[in-house]
Amino acid sequence: MKKPRNKQVTPERLMQLGFAYAPPLIVGAAVENKVFDSLEDGAKTVEQISRETGASQRGLRSIMNALIGLNLLKKDRQGKYALTPESEAFLLSNKPGTLAGFFAMIRTHILPDWLGLSDAVKTGAPPVALNQQAQGPEFFSVLVENIIPMSYPAAMKLGQSLGLSKSRKPVRVLDIAAGSGIWGIALAQQSPQVRVTAQDWAEMIPNTKRITQKFGVADRFSYVEGDVLEADFGSGYDVATLGHILHTEGEERSRKLLKKVFRALNPGGTIAIAEWLVKDDRTGPPNGLIFAVNMFVHSERGDTFSFNEIKSWLEEAGFKKVRNLNAPGPSPLVLATRP
Repeated sequence: MKKPRNKQVTPERLMQLGFAYAPPLIVGAAVENKVFDSLEDGAKTVEQISRETGASQRGLRSIMNALIGLNLLKKDRQGKYALTPESEAFLLSNKPGTLAGFFAMIRTHILPDWLGLSDAVKTGAPPVALNQQAQGPEFFSVLVENIIPMSYPAAMKLGQSLGLSKSRKPVRVLDIAAGSGIWGIALAQQSPQVRVTAQDWAEMIPNTKRITQKFGVADRFSYVEGDVLEADFGSGYDVATLGHILHTEGEERSRKLLKKVFRALNPGGTIAIAEWLVKDDRTGPPNGLIFAVNMFVHSERGDTFSFNEIKSWLEEAGFKKVRNLNAPGPSPLVLATRP
């Protein structure tokens, strides 16, 4: 009986990883040079886009052909480029759910910090601690609006699962570290009964107010300024949202925060947590593990956690019925109830 041959190991996958930095930078360059916006009104040649945008033909041709390889543009036999459904939906700068701004900021706000990763691994200290109020607001003021598309569908699903559209009595929502306010906004859009208290650093609140006005729900928002562990949330809430907050706070502060949220909720109230969940043994999924490195780069104590870890913290705080809610986004939402 012949022994099975070992599959030949090649460097192909490592070479692909070696250029993994390229796609987001290519998309960002296309955003900054108005490639997608120029194609909104129809297919065009490189020469036409060059005249409209002022960008070089050689540069445009290189990134636009690469975007074809990434399935973000298509090209016909006449050499005219056009949008794909994905780029039309998410990369036009004037669309409400655009990710154009996020890709544009990768070069300026994200990659520079990642370039310090090797030194940070040696020292254990992040290049920049964005979880600190002295440095965080400048970064998050740019980030929060650009990641609305990541949270908005999940927030809408949360509101649907809570049956907000059928509510006949007032529903008080606490949106913690609200940022853009999109979690509270999505819930407020589903019922006129919803009133939202948005908490965040004082420097972030003007952004939240501007975005709530943009979505037409500003009249149903009130605000609490301060750090999540120091601000006075008040009490009597029916829903509390933590939209991608725990990974920045880290374990110790997250456990304290969950206890504080428990006290702020009414009996029967629901806490909803959005996170990049990982397996208990930290063997996957890749996106959650990579995001943990992002937290190492950008914070002093940030990390990603498993469902069971967050579940244990919630139960420690007094919550019951800890469960997952499948929703669009990096991971399912984690829900729990105050008994």
